[in-house]
Amino acid sequence: MAKAKTDGAADAEQGAAAAPVESVDSTLGYEQARDELIEVVRSLEAGGTTLEESLALWERGEALAKVCRRWLDGARARLDAALAESPDGPEAERA
Repeated sequence: MAKAKTDGAADAEQGAAAAPVESVDSTLGYEQARDELIEVVRSLEAGGTTLEESLALWERGEALAKVCRRWLDGARARLDAALAESPDGPEAERA
């Protein structure tokens, strides 16, 4: 019987660790996501957290890194498009 309670507690802890990933707001700006990611990294580097807390922080950091990557990829695509359209862009330099 005690094992069932322990398993249930473990499931609850795993659910709590997974929650931060789903709660990352995809409308976060790049700077907001970056700043929060920096804080997550600082917390992980400082230590002193439980395994469950560390896993939750790690998952939150992964989700924030994805938000940052989307912003950076979008910025790169916009720059590439602007350079391709520009008469002074990379295409003009090669000609």
